[in-house]
Amino acid sequence: MKSSTRSWLGALALIAGVALSGGALAQAVELEGVKLEPTAQVGGAALQLNGAGLRTRAIFKVYVAGLYVPARSNSAATLLAQKGPRRLQMTMLRSVDADSFAGPLNDGLKNNHSEAQLAALKGQIDAFNATFKSVGEAKKGDVIGIEYLPDAGTRITVNGQAKGSPIAGEEFYTALLRIWLGDKPADADLKKGLLGG
Repeated sequence: MKSSTRSWLGALALIAGVALSGGALAQAVELEGVKLEPTAQVGGAALQLNGAGLRTRAIFKVYVAGLYVPARSNSAATLLAQKGPRRLQMTMLRSVDADSFAGPLNDGLKNNHSEAQLAALKGQIDAFNATFKSVGEAKKGDVIGIEYLPDAGTRITVNGQAKGSPIAGEEFYTALLRIWLGDKPADADLKKGLLGG
């Protein structure tokens, strides 16, 4: 009887522990004064915050980024293979002109793809750059979203407002995510944060 009671109490403690850890995941994250909600709605789907981190260049803090996905994972390969709606959200910590913002993103694409892969994505990359140039300066406090909607493609938003036309092709969105999650990420510490580290 004592043994079964201990087993029952052990199971109850395990369930409580799982519930508590689940609750911890459902809390907002704050980084550099930027609050990231635990979930986000993209294309009618509820996405979960996988992780968040700080992007720095030299000594400057540029933006706080959060990655929202259908299913959380600490594996870059698993996240890159996921399908469906996703969002990378960046909150600017300083003002940056369009070229200074898009330049490092293009470098990240080059660092994580072969020339043949880049050539296949050229039209989409050109459309992506044109959208950023049309936005102009990314101002301190702006929230920039790079979202994937299965019915439309990759969409750029600034403070919740869509900019430009969606860019078709799920492979293009995966290519963009490699800027932050690839083998040669833009910022190794940011990659670790986005993976939930």
